[in-house]
Amino acid sequence: MLRKLFSPRIDRAVSTPSHPWRTELRATLVLAWPLVLSNLTMALIQATDVVLMGWLGAHALAASALGLNLTFAFLLFGIGVITASSPMMATAFGRNAHSVRQVRRTFRQALWLAVILSAAIWAVLWNAEPIIRGLGQQPSLARDAGRFLRGYMWSALPFLLFQAMRNFLSALERPGWIPAISLIGILLNAILGWALIFGHFGLPALGIIGGGLASSIVWSALALALATVLVTDRQFRRFHLFGHWWRSDWARFKTMVKVGLPIGLTMSFEGAVFGAAAYLMGLIDADSIAAHAVALQIAALSFMVPLGLGQAATVRVGNALGRGDRAGITRAGWTAWALGAGFMGAMAVLLWLAPRPLVTLFLTDSPGNAHVIALAVSFLAIAAVFQVVDGAQVVGAGMLRGLHDTRVPMLFALVGYWGIGIGAGAWLAFRRGWAGQGIWAGLAIGLAVVSVLMLWRWRGRGRLGLLSLAAHPST
Repeated sequence: MLRKLFSPRIDRAVSTPSHPWRTELRATLVLAWPLVLSNLTMALIQATDVVLMGWLGAHALAASALGLNLTFAFLLFGIGVITASSPMMATAFGRNAHSVRQVRRTFRQALWLAVILSAAIWAVLWNAEPIIRGLGQQPSLARDAGRFLRGYMWSALPFLLFQAMRNFLSALERPGWIPAISLIGILLNAILGWALIFGHFGLPALGIIGGGLASSIVWSALALALATVLVTDRQFRRFHLFGHWWRSDWARFKTMVKVGLPIGLTMSFEGAVFGAAAYLMGLIDADSIAAHAVALQIAALSFMVPLGLGQAATVRVGNALGRGDRAGITRAGWTAWALGAGFMGAMAVLLWLAPRPLVTLFLTDSPGNAHVIALAVSFLAIAAVFQVVDGAQVVGAGMLRGLHDTRVPMLFALVGYWGIGIGAGAWLAFRRGWAGQGIWAGLAIGLAVVSVLMLWRWRGRGRLGLLSLAAHPST
């Protein structure tokens, strides 16, 4: 019963001529919903940290926000590099549904990358305090952000290992176990974070470092639980994913880095631009940082849905690419794109009509928080504007990754997010006097530019030679 619930079947065959779009819609939804729930779980774990830090006070919230924003860009880079394993495994399954050896070798190199990237992330985050102070932040905020990260930084390795395992399940189109395990993490993080921050259940009151430490413990537990599923469930056990994991495959490793590095840079460019926005907020005042942290968490929760649809698009497009099915590539891409843009349109209406109730889920509606709440509400009004383009660009990037097209989208992200987005935001904030609202307006402009560029490249995929693998699926 559990296997049927957590591992729903997805039709891998080329769609029947009678209802090909309906078949694709069903396959996309069946694949995407566990990925969406998993993404929401990851965001909710971080949102739990924000809520608990809000209970400690605006200072703790601002400090943890600086720490999380510094970490977020590095973790997104790691996710992106490891994401290369998803289209590689999906294409292998498209060519041969019983491609066990090729999939296992790709998965092992994803584990290697997770370990290597985590070591690099730890080296940076161990020295977070001087880095944050060097970025112009208040010494007290930099000190407490560093303390928070001394507990949180250890989550990097189990988090990236979890992503590698998730990519395998997604490529196999059996992602149901992911949210089943992840949902436990929300409750566990809330209870453990509350206990370690404030001192309950006989545990010491560690304050801000306790919140970071709780997240590290929770991600370790989630990674261990998912690994247990992969080695015990009979439908996954045949892959022997962790057997002889130390064996090198340098050709495959180089291929994964070649494909994954642009993905990692693309994702980190977007994540880092929101982190840079937080540090620009720090040049205004601590209330602006706290308001940005709350507004960003709300926007991030809605973003998890098109992110999951983009991940599903990568698998579905990659699978059709492996079969040499050009019509299937078209259906897979546009189906995910329409779902993502449609959902974000609905979220734009919600953020526009009810921003204050959403903000007060994170901050107590009290006179002491009145200024922060007002700022967060104003930021969400701008977030409502960029919801659709944000969803369109992330699904568009996922569609192109399914075609193994990663380098040019990386350049789109660099120019759009940093050359235009953060540049326009800084100009509006400090030269035109818009303050925090100017920074968010710049983010909206950058996202819109990237969205248009991604869509333009997808529409020209045949003319640009992005379907060459579909013309020769055996290569």
